[in-house]
Amino acid sequence: MPFTLATWNINSVRLRADLVKRLLADEAPDVLCLQECKSPVDKIPMEVFEAAGYGHMVARGQKGYNGVAILSRLPIEEVGAEDFANLGHARHIAGRLENGTTIHNFYVPAGGDKPDRTVNEKFGQKLDYLAEMRDWFHKDAPSKSILVGDLNIAPREDDVWDHKKLLKVVSHTPVEVEALAKTQDAGKWVDVTRKDIPDGRLYSWWSYRSPDWDGADKGRRLDHVWATPDIANAAHSSRVLRDVRGWEQPSDHAPVFATFDL
Repeated sequence: MPFTLATWNINSVRLRADLVKRLLADEAPDVLCLQECKSPVDKIPMEVFEAAGYGHMVARGQKGYNGVAILSRLPIEEVGAEDFANLGHARHIAGRLENGTTIHNFYVPAGGDKPDRTVNEKFGQKLDYLAEMRDWFHKDAPSKSILVGDLNIAPREDDVWDHKKLLKVVSHTPVEVEALAKTQDAGKWVDVTRKDIPDGRLYSWWSYRSPDWDGADKGRRLDHVWATPDIANAAHSSRVLRDVRGWEQPSDHAPVFATFDL
């Protein structure tokens, strides 16, 4: 059963429900994973998405912050929601499709401004969150699984606009990159996006602070699609919908897509 999956940090699902509706109409992914929904689950405008043909949802939410949701045209059942690092945040939801594929949707903490846990509690929380993800995958090795989301780390040199300038900037520091690599290795996850697009600069996030985000192109690849080795070779057609960043009142993230022939 081939299906197309997308991941998108929407930066408020209620504020940008029309953008979600537009993406669903234009691209018709079978599954759309959203992060930073900033809404309790019962306030997510599900009627808008149901009218677009997406009658299934698993989600965790909270008022004004965080929040993750999986919208699907295919039946999906919730199979877990972890609170890594005991933050009390809605940052993970897992659902399973009828074909047995488990989808993990993550919103990893951004980590604040200073890459030093001794002066920045948020940076420590980010590292602790990744460490607990790592330990979880070591303990219970995933199979037939896809992991997506805003992982808030751009790991490769060509995942950022300037590697040297960003080495001390949260999201691309060596300690974060190492932590993400250990988490990835723990589940033997394959970076599907880079499997399909192995070379060249590739970004999924551009700051609101840039008045000319497209021209300046100071982006970072913070949004990821991973798969376990048993299904990674079934993935193809990865792409970042850069143009979505230029829609009216956009999120600062662009959606990332992949198709799986399962």
